[in-house]
Amino acid sequence: MQYSQRALALSPSNTLAISALAQSLAKSGKEIINFSTGEPDFDTPTPIKNKAIEAIENGFSKYTAVSGIAELREAVAQKLLRENQLSYSPKEIIISNGAKHSLFNAMCAILNPHDEVIIPAPYWVSYPEIAKFCQATPVFIPTTQDQNFKITPQQLKASITPRTKLLILNSPSNPTGSLYTQEEFQALGKVLEGSDIWVISDEIYEKLTYSNHFISLASLSSDLLERTITINGLSKSTAMTGWRMGYLACKDSTLLSCIDNLQGNSTSNINSFTQIASIVALSLEEEIQAMKEEFLKRRDLAYKLCSSIPSLSLNCPDGAFYLFININHASRFQGDSMKFSQALLEEQGVALVPGIAFGAEGYVRMSFATSIENLQKGIEKIKDFLES
Repeated sequence: MQYSQRALALSPSNTLAISALAQSLAKSGKEIINFSTGEPDFDTPTPIKNKAIEAIENGFSKYTAVSGIAELREAVAQKLLRENQLSYSPKEIIISNGAKHSLFNAMCAILNPHDEVIIPAPYWVSYPEIAKFCQATPVFIPTTQDQNFKITPQQLKASITPRTKLLILNSPSNPTGSLYTQEEFQALGKVLEGSDIWVISDEIYEKLTYSNHFISLASLSSDLLERTITINGLSKSTAMTGWRMGYLACKDSTLLSCIDNLQGNSTSNINSFTQIASIVALSLEEEIQAMKEEFLKRRDLAYKLCSSIPSLSLNCPDGAFYLFININHASRFQGDSMKFSQALLEEQGVALVPGIAFGAEGYVRMSFATSIENLQKGIEKIKDFLES
């Protein structure tokens, strides 16, 4: 039998072994403290749930326009103008099944074989895999803890070749929590001026920023607005990971038409009642602020406790809900993040994500999207593990 070489070339997640081991240990009765999850532990706010129930009871369960109902696209446009100083018309917005779907659609519509995609490392695991699926070549820009895991204009300029087609920026970042400032974004934008390089700005953690003000990349200049595809969604901001609502916005009508056609021939519209509920979600403020304040408490506690462990080193994240922890001084493992994560899970029942999954060996990612009690208990177990 013959199979798609593009599908076969996709790499399985390096976290699968950890996930499988955690599930196996849990089934055997071992208590597992899970710091690997990438979703809020809060329930979806009640106004959102009530609106979805109302839509279902009113029979709003049929096909909609591929790119989303007009009311939702208008609500997204209003949100982008109100909160991000971005002026898009509803026709310049496409609603998809989560931000990952928007990302996949955009990259499929942009990339051709042998195009190069610049990806700062550490990176979210799906960026290079989608690029490879499109038969493009990921080009990684390594960053360091000292530079707070952010690329410099000099690094970007040095990475550009005649084949460069796309730059992907994620701020706040998964896995590091790093947040680019306005000045840093403007400096990167200057490097791109005069080129034909697209930019995907993944802003899914926009609402979860703590010490610095969030900046939407495309708002900084007309040049960036024309070349940037802004991607966002509701999974992280309103605890709607399972609802699958994401969106993209861009100014290029040809690209939008390609994406609409691609989605029309694959998934078609996202489910109808999620669209109705999402209109409410886009205007929530108090519920989002309450979750953010709780995440801030957890961040401060987790950072304080982890920083007190001599063999660990980490930066305090400006956004998202992760700590990216340097384990290179844990001499027992010599920076091997997979061995570290497996041993920690087996010996202490604490699940972390190995940094190798994000292109950053010598680190592990810890989510603080869990209770204060779990953070205290789990980090104490990490301390015991390192001291044993």
